[in-house]
Amino acid sequence: MYVLKRNNVLAHGTGPKTMVFAHGFGCDQNMWRFVEPAFRHDFRTVLFDQVGAGKSDLSAYDSAKYASLDGYADDLIEIGRALELRTTVFVGHSVSAMIGVLASLKAPEIFETLVLVGPSPRYINDDGYVGGFSEADVEGLLSSLADNHMGWSAAMAPAIMGNADRPELAEELTNSFCRTDPDIAREFARATFTSDNRADLPKVTARTLVLQCSDDIIAGDQVGEYVRDHIAGSKLVHLDAVGHCPNLSSPQEVVAAIRSFV
Repeated sequence: MYVLKRNNVLAHGTGPKTMVFAHGFGCDQNMWRFVEPAFRHDFRTVLFDQVGAGKSDLSAYDSAKYASLDGYADDLIEIGRALELRTTVFVGHSVSAMIGVLASLKAPEIFETLVLVGPSPRYINDDGYVGGFSEADVEGLLSSLADNHMGWSAAMAPAIMGNADRPELAEELTNSFCRTDPDIAREFARATFTSDNRADLPKVTARTLVLQCSDDIIAGDQVGEYVRDHIAGSKLVHLDAVGHCPNLSSPQEVVAAIRSFV
């Protein structure tokens, strides 16, 4: 089916329920390679690339559709319907956490459980809300990305990854950023860092787990706590992992936290 080809959808496992993994900005499904296999015995696992990432169909990218996270949420729902998914566990990293939130509101029959890894409903500070960035910070970040994609990637990846004692992790993230089409990366970054999904959180009815890392410059502790406080009944787990990508830096801890919840 076209939808499955468009998003390079891959399925594994034979379990009675399905677990869908969604990657963050500048990454692809390969970022789940240390986490997803652990669930193949108990779940049917589904991996995919956001349009514009990995081995997705780049010709399917449309600037108007993907100017907001809703376009990516619609893709996620299309994948779910193409695979005839019901009562699915969704695991979303970084910006894909909010993409999953939006998809669960539009198609609650597909997504029964949400696991949000390093989520942020808004990156820009607001009155009474600390997202971690000022408007000037975000505009500077987006301008830097537009002016020098490779240089931005080399500078930002180590800061996002953390774990300075493990430079191979930052190198992998840098290379992933650099493989992304610069024009698509710029537009996805704007859709990500200017998004505001705070009003969507209280509408969530899916069981929700929030996984929070320490020293996460993208989504700090206060952001994870905000998500927990605004999704009724949700659970917040503080991982020992450092940085924004525990699926690479501490995959066993991520696996354990998900397993104990689902």
